[in-house]
Amino acid sequence: MPQPPRVTVLGSLNMDISVTVPRLARPGETVLGSAAQLQPGGKGANQAVAAARLGASVRMAGCCGDDAFGGTLRSALEAAGVDITAVRVLAGVPSGLALITVDSTGENSITVAPGANGQAGPPEVAATAAAPCDALILSAEIPVPVLAAALGQARAAQVMTVLNLAPAPPDAAALLEAGVDWLIVNAPEAAAILGRPVADPVAAQAAAADLAGAGAGHAVITLGPDGAVLSGPAQAGAGPAQAGTGPGQAGSGPALAGSGASSPPDDAISFTLPAPPAPRAPRPSSPRASFAATFPGSSMVT
Repeated sequence: MPQPPRVTVLGSLNMDISVTVPRLARPGETVLGSAAQLQPGGKGANQAVAAARLGASVRMAGCCGDDAFGGTLRSALEAAGVDITAVRVLAGVPSGLALITVDSTGENSITVAPGANGQAGPPEVAATAAAPCDALILSAEIPVPVLAAALGQARAAQVMTVLNLAPAPPDAAALLEAGVDWLIVNAPEAAAILGRPVADPVAAQAAAADLAGAGAGHAVITLGPDGAVLSGPAQAGAGPAQAGTGPGQAGSGPALAGSGASSPPDDAISFTLPAPPAPRAPRPSSPRASFAATFPGSSMVT
């Protein structure tokens, strides 16, 4: 019986507070919404759970506080079968918190208070190499120097890297120049990295090609209801969204990154494990991400 892929996730753990509203508030405006929902989340934790649910052996590296939210976040990961021995609990530091509003069409607005996630550092980088892994998944709700160090360490060990560059930091281009096997971003994040608008699928396909040329071996740009585009060595494409786009679009990118490191190409954007063999061409739209989008907020942990 083949061994499951070994995936390490380095990223954030947040408690998500989600409110559904008829429309997103304009600056200075108050909009009444539904009752708030509290759910364990964070891009890193969501990726870890997505990979574990698809059968990968998953380790999570990151930071949380010693508060009640931190305990809930750790318990939720454990319940999903994720190894949390590399999750560092910081005394006197609040756990990360995400404030999410989602309108009736699935558009969302997210504000994150990083809390303990902002304290990730050398211990977390070292933790990613503390056990063998076939793929390292990273997202950008932790400090950029930590991402850069972990990427460099993984490349030296010939471990495949999957970077969900969300949110896109000001120096995102420098991360790509050093090289990453798979980059996953949405259209606004691609625009921020390239410094130009990415307004439609045609522009997104060109942007994906430019991101691949900037150092990403393969670049995927998710487009919400318009699906996703892909660019990489000898393969490029675009595809429509699967049915299911809805109030949980905030979680589609993490779901895509997590499923991509652990499932077959007919089920998600997929990567052949272990590296270094070249990944098989993925489908440009993902049922996993679309399924995630049918749930409110961004959490995949519950």
